[in-house]
Amino acid sequence: MSNVGIVIVSHSPDVAKGAADMVRQMVGEEVPLAWCGGNADGGLGTQVQDILDAIDRAWSEAGVAILVDLGGAETNSDMAIELLPEERRDRVVVCNAPVVEGAVVAATEASGGSPLAVVRATAEELSP
Repeated sequence: MSNVGIVIVSHSPDVAKGAADMVRQMVGEEVPLAWCGGNADGGLGTQVQDILDAIDRAWSEAGVAILVDLGGAETNSDMAIELLPEERRDRVVVCNAPVVEGAVVAATEASGGSPLAVVRATAEELSP
């Protein structure tokens, strides 16, 4: 059985990469993981196509949980989900959780084989 994948979306590519590095160091390689951030000019922002590419890199038949840092990242992640093929759309969720802590606890939960709904709920327990 495959583990839920994790995608980290940040307006800053450094923040996204740093959060992904933390997940890898704490959880290991058992969880499919991808990150994206920044705009085409190298500045702050997020891009729908980058999010779609990250979903593909972290894809798992068990689903993908996306962690975002700000509202624009959430909006673009929602748009990316809408553009996915219909058979994948219901297996990708955006978690309402802090990006770094949420990614670590979501990946930890996923590494144990938990289903997508449990991975999401565990991450969202961190939200105020």
